[in-house]
Amino acid sequence: MDLGVISVRYARALLKSATEQKIEEQVYKDMASLAECYMEVPELRSSIDNPMLSGEKKMHLLTTALGNNPQELSKRFVVLVMKEDRENALQFMANSYITLYRQQKNITRGKLTTASAVSAATEQKMKQMVEAKTQGTVEFTTEVDPTIIGGFILEYDTYRMDASVKSKLNNILVELKK
Repeated sequence: MDLGVISVRYARALLKSATEQKIEEQVYKDMASLAECYMEVPELRSSIDNPMLSGEKKMHLLTTALGNNPQELSKRFVVLVMKEDRENALQFMANSYITLYRQQKNITRGKLTTASAVSAATEQKMKQMVEAKTQGTVEFTTEVDPTIIGGFILEYDTYRMDASVKSKLNNILVELKK
């Protein structure tokens, strides 16, 4: 069976259970922590995939990756996944849960890239603009990238507004070459 299909099925079941218990937001934080650990600590995947590592040690690693004070449901979910020998798909299950939760709660991810740090008020204004456009909640991140020289790049969903000085200069250069 396809790894993606399996991951989504497990994630749906977890979301349904979490919603029934009214703890879907806390489980979302647990799954986000787990997904982040997989991204930031590449050794986690190789450790979980290692057949020589005992199930108890894998369980300890995964429970730690769930973050501080994880929900009992999240821990039981990891136990179930381990029992079914599906731990190699756990990263995908966590990411699928995150995606399903965001769809259910109408949450959009947004990103603002600027040449230098912006004030909290400016960041909040951009976030409110995106929320007004999407009619939902926005998980907003900011990034400083001096290579864009000035201006900003705003991204959310499939939308991208590039108002950076670098892109403007590149456009002028392209026009001059014609």
